[in-house]
Amino acid sequence: MIVARSDASVHDTATRFAEQVRTSGMTVFARVDHRQSAMSRSMALLPNEVIIFGDPKSGTPLIQCAPSAGIDLPMKALIWQDDDNQTWLGYNDPAWIAERHGAADCPAVKPLQQEMRKLVEATLQQ
Repeated sequence: MIVARSDASVHDTATRFAEQVRTSGMTVFARVDHRQSAMSRSMALLPNEVIIFGDPKSGTPLIQCAPSAGIDLPMKALIWQDDDNQTWLGYNDPAWIAERHGAADCPAVKPLQQEMRKLVEATLQQ
């Protein structure tokens, strides 16, 4: 998992990330707020959100290399707060996803890695 530190709150970081996804022409399919779900069952949880997003242009080539990679796509970003009140943004490295599905040499990996890096950098620069 590739992880980067954010100076903003979990909610603000997740909102910024979702905006970057949309601005780059991709689709946000879902935003899952684990903390809200936990609270609905009277359970405590530090802020923790998942954004599920993607674009057929970037995901389909990886699935063409390894159809089973579809279980790991669309891409997901996890934004969470740790016990020290630090916010983190993380995602699975596309190279790891490809390797996990026996497609380490898939040419779709590098562009997907670059796309993810750009999204995270743009999110954290706001």
